[in-house]
Amino acid sequence: MTIVRLGYVAMSVHVKNCSPSQTMTFSQFSKIDSREVAIAKLERIARSNMENCLRLLKHNLAHDIQFFRLSSRLVPLATHEEVAGWDYLKAVSESLKELGDFAKNHHMRLDFHPDHFNVINTPNEKVFKDTIKGLRYHQKLVHGMGLENTHRLVLHVGGLYKDKSTALERFISNWSLVPKDIQSMIMLENDDKSFTLGDTLYLGEKLGIPVVFDLHHQMANHAEDEKWEDEWQRVIDTWSHSPLPIKMHISSPKNEKDFRAHADLIDPEIFFRFLETIKGSVPQLDCMIEAKKKDQALFSLMEDVRKTAKFEVIDGASFKVL
Repeated sequence: MTIVRLGYVAMSVHVKNCSPSQTMTFSQFSKIDSREVAIAKLERIARSNMENCLRLLKHNLAHDIQFFRLSSRLVPLATHEEVAGWDYLKAVSESLKELGDFAKNHHMRLDFHPDHFNVINTPNEKVFKDTIKGLRYHQKLVHGMGLENTHRLVLHVGGLYKDKSTALERFISNWSLVPKDIQSMIMLENDDKSFTLGDTLYLGEKLGIPVVFDLHHQMANHAEDEKWEDEWQRVIDTWSHSPLPIKMHISSPKNEKDFRAHADLIDPEIFFRFLETIKGSVPQLDCMIEAKKKDQALFSLMEDVRKTAKFEVIDGASFKVL
């Protein structure tokens, strides 16, 4: 038996006027004559994002959803070099603590998926330094919420730079330059174009990083002789030192022509076939839904779960695979 817990990403299609990603561009910031006024506006936006995020967590609680990906855009321009010196943590400290307290009180798992420009295996020194700055920003948010640091950030391996073997080895060499407290936050995900599950497992095993298995990405990008079923135990083993349950991503192809794009909802047939294969291999599996219709995709998938005799529903967002 395996318990499956479903989550979704950042936004709700049901909770209106509740974006946690409201922003201000640097162009807009720079057009405000007074820096003090501009900073005050940034802080208002950030606090509004936090308030909306708390609304989303309350919505999740009402529907038994205990797994959620936070928006990386909670604090606009936080890492922009032209806004250096702004103590954004002080401005949002109370809101962050409220978020963290709510999550801890209701046993919610929260994490982030930093944007694609955070690249550890880059050959460019400035890009690497900016990556560390971006990851440090996420770490500050996690600490501001009072949450445990470990395994909160999902990253892709990075760029190919025309030579996959060299790119993989550069990840290893650059990893030694990543501060230890940030290293402990990171999980690695196989992607849909460049680095397969096998590539990602190579790094995960070598560096002690948990691997987040993305089934859709595996379908779109895999070695000719690679079957995820043969690698599943290796995925499990990368989580052996983590205090958190194994995490994976689920999404469905939009269509055959646009296979890599995410569909509105989850194709239950593909997902249920996966669960039938891995049932009993782990006690719990946290599945992050990456679908255009966000929480509605979760609700629709749970409706499909309820119609399937092989599953036993626990609550509004989790079930047992029998």
